[in-house]
Amino acid sequence: MSRPFEGNLMRIAVPDLISNSYFPAIAAVELGLMREEGLDVELDLLFPVTDAARALRDGSIDLLAGAAHAPLYAADTWGGIKLVAALSHNTYWHLVVRADSDVVDLAGLRDLRIGAAPGVDVGLEQLLIASGVDVDAAGITIAPVPGADADSVSFGVTSARALADGRIDAFWANGMGSEVAVREGAGRVVYDARRAGGPATHFTFPALMTTSRTVEEQPDVVAAAVRAVVRAQQVLREDPERARAVGESLFPPMEAGLIADLVRRDLPFYDATITEQDVAGMNDFATSAGLLAADAAYTDVVATRFAPLWTSGALATTDGRSA
Repeated sequence: MSRPFEGNLMRIAVPDLISNSYFPAIAAVELGLMREEGLDVELDLLFPVTDAARALRDGSIDLLAGAAHAPLYAADTWGGIKLVAALSHNTYWHLVVRADSDVVDLAGLRDLRIGAAPGVDVGLEQLLIASGVDVDAAGITIAPVPGADADSVSFGVTSARALADGRIDAFWANGMGSEVAVREGAGRVVYDARRAGGPATHFTFPALMTTSRTVEEQPDVVAAAVRAVVRAQQVLREDPERARAVGESLFPPMEAGLIADLVRRDLPFYDATITEQDVAGMNDFATSAGLLAADAAYTDVVATRFAPLWTSGALATTDGRSA
């Protein structure tokens, strides 16, 4: 395949690299699908997602694979950054407590130090509010995990280590972090936002995004990136074991061994489509959290010109979605 955009190196950032959260974008780069679409792409770790959104706004990176609400940390409204495809669906964070804790549900949270990354912490705060948990009365503190701001770290995996070491009592993070904590016997999952069907399920979702300026000035480049992500979702649906090679090239051995199982578990959510319901749920979350003054229109949030690519040549997922 010819490479019409060759010579223009692009930077795509993820706020957590050793993770399943943004894996379709990571796989699109590491499996060579971006290259096959004509793009020269460099994958960067940029933590936390709040800083990554500002870097996208300022032009330090070209694409961001992160939480769909992240652009609201770069501005108090939509417009400068657009979502161009979903990497997967539903809020993708887990609440994990120490394995020896007697907590079995959200109502039982008491006197806990909970680790959560900036930009992710607001999801937990809104979940607890919606669940009727008074954070102050319950003696709950929510703060970053010590050491998670270092270069080349995974927030989720670092959280699992901090839980095992007793530096925190619980954490709110991605599926890789929760899986490491559970496999090592350090933690138990008490809330899975993606699958719980509760108030947090539609707060946000993993998305690929870029600036409005890039959408307008380089639509062919953005379209190529979207096609690569959709192809990565298809490849992983057809053969989740392909994730292992990606993990082995980027992750420590333990996490590389886990990624195929995590991807297989997430396959029902691999869908590039961004629906009006997705945006409505995020609007409710963002306005409740004070990130957005009023609901944003679907077309203010989403670059709809790429919508035909979300389902182009897609296969059905196991829950009946198309991607």
